[in-house]
Amino acid sequence: MSNPALVVADNKQKIFELPGFYAYAQAGDKIWLPPQEELIPLPSGSKLFFLPDRYPVAFNIKKHCYEELRDFYPVAAFVPPGYTGLYSTAYKERKGARTLPLFSYSLVTYHRGAYYVAAIRVDRRKNHDMRAVDWKIVRQKARLFKNTKNRLIRQLADCALTNFCPNAVNFFLGKYECPLPVSPSCNARCIGCISFQPRGSCPHTQPRVTFVPTADEVAEIALLHIQTALNPVVSFGQGCEGEPLLEADIVRDAIRLIRRKTARGTIHMNTNASLSRQVRLLCKAGLDSMRVSINSVRPEFYQRYYLPRGYAFGDVRNSIAVAKQYKKFVSLNYLVMPGFTDREDEFEELVRFIRRTGIDMIQWRNLNYDPRRYFKRLKVSSNSRLLGMRAVMRQLRKRFPKLRFGYFNVPKEQFL
Repeated sequence: MSNPALVVADNKQKIFELPGFYAYAQAGDKIWLPPQEELIPLPSGSKLFFLPDRYPVAFNIKKHCYEELRDFYPVAAFVPPGYTGLYSTAYKERKGARTLPLFSYSLVTYHRGAYYVAAIRVDRRKNHDMRAVDWKIVRQKARLFKNTKNRLIRQLADCALTNFCPNAVNFFLGKYECPLPVSPSCNARCIGCISFQPRGSCPHTQPRVTFVPTADEVAEIALLHIQTALNPVVSFGQGCEGEPLLEADIVRDAIRLIRRKTARGTIHMNTNASLSRQVRLLCKAGLDSMRVSINSVRPEFYQRYYLPRGYAFGDVRNSIAVAKQYKKFVSLNYLVMPGFTDREDEFEELVRFIRRTGIDMIQWRNLNYDPRRYFKRLKVSSNSRLLGMRAVMRQLRKRFPKLRFGYFNVPKEQFL
């Protein structure tokens, strides 16, 4: 494959290939022609979109030089779940540019009639593949609960049919993972939070639950799912809520109610792991696994992204230690930003973190935030060598052969 062509959008938001220009990849403040071996055909389910208030930068083939194209808009790809972006699309901001919406902005290129993207597939399971969903069946299943008194079921119906949440959809279809949102509040103010954004920032992408369900409401949903799904997972800590550890008593009581009825199913929590005492409480009650959200294993960069209130990065490490003490399966929800996650200093600290904590898995999730604003907010310097995301993953596999890679939560039947 020759060098990939630039993809742009015009003032009418029409997306097309621009002859005479090669696409540049961007990682932090660095741009270059992307290695061809790191480009794959655009995965099914991807979405292309233009970046407002910005213009692309590219390589002019005829002039053989870098060029800023102020008459066009950059175009990026939002890759589907299971894929991790390797680079961002290259662009510059116009004066007065607003913060980009909460998406990831993977490099997209064009070659011989097809789009290519800089990404790697990290999970082949189809837990969030909505292409084959029969929405008529989802609506029929949701209607069966129209007279329910369970507020959480009504919440999931809205999540499925209004916000198209894959986990909520899977509850009504009786498969994969069922969400159990419990907390309308949070003890962090993540700059990329998808359910809360301060006034004047970019809009959040989904509304947050406004009530705290009872343990009976939670257990009812969980048991319904466990009875119908193959290798079922029921999980606290969803995109439509804050931090579930703030409602640890409700979670504990719900776990107990579930386990009085059945030993089947995986009870999981997605969390910021801020409260180790509450983690211990839930591990004792019967929590099976925990996924810890993290953008960096270095405290200063963690602090600048999560803006924690009442806890620090050391508490996150302590919570992981508690979970491992109880022999729970622990994953990192590792939020990937090209140019930061693949810095040599970040990688070396990650290696030390894995050795110290003994985590079982890394879920390589794309960080949905404005790339250039991310580096500004975190005050990232450019004095560290970039390894590239593929090299990071390759080296981790070499150093930690038992460490699992993926994107989705794992049922307990697959822990070993």
